[in-house]
Amino acid sequence: MKTNETLKKEVEAAIQWEPLLHTTKIDVSAVNGVVTLTGLVDNYAQKSEATQATERTDGVKAVIENLVVRNNISVRDGDGEIVNHILNAFKWNWMVPEDKVQVMVESGWVTLNGEVNWNYQKEAAEKSVEVLSGITGITNNITIKAAIKDEIEKEGIETAMQNNWATRDCNIKVNVSGTAVTLKGTVNSQYEKIEAGRIGWSAPGVCSVKNELMVSV
Repeated sequence: MKTNETLKKEVEAAIQWEPLLHTTKIDVSAVNGVVTLTGLVDNYAQKSEATQATERTDGVKAVIENLVVRNNISVRDGDGEIVNHILNAFKWNWMVPEDKVQVMVESGWVTLNGEVNWNYQKEAAEKSVEVLSGITGITNNITIKAAIKDEIEKEGIETAMQNNWATRDCNIKVNVSGTAVTLKGTVNSQYEKIEAGRIGWSAPGVCSVKNELMVSV
């Protein structure tokens, strides 16, 4: 297992490696695989990228994200303008279903509500928002209601896990109950845990994925 100092330095290097984060000053601490990020960033996209870069670092079990988007009133768009930008972004993103997502903005914090058929549509809506200026945070309350009524194929999810290089050697147990998938067992990194969850969400008919995988490093 890596020492706290080694993991701290590797996370710092991973953050600085990302072009979007070259100018940020993010404080990193690591204790037994749990990494905490603190500091100010210029926009929500930097906040998201820093978290993802940390999760991809080998040895990270969990991330505590305490980053704050700099609230510069003089340059930040008003909430009404932000709403217009978001709706326009949805219009040009074919993965966000038309008229299925409702937007509320308060002091730059965006709340997404609505109902879609696939998790990738929920994620697409959030990604459309996070790159826009003036965003201080996002709460994604979009729910999934699968259009496909067929029984979820547990074997199909297990096969997809075995065919993916990131999850094939992990100890993952897949449980299916109705439209819900639960993942249990152990993986070797936070990235593998996230990838396993993504595979679970990709199965037709899934409305929820409970990712209970433990990171063992």
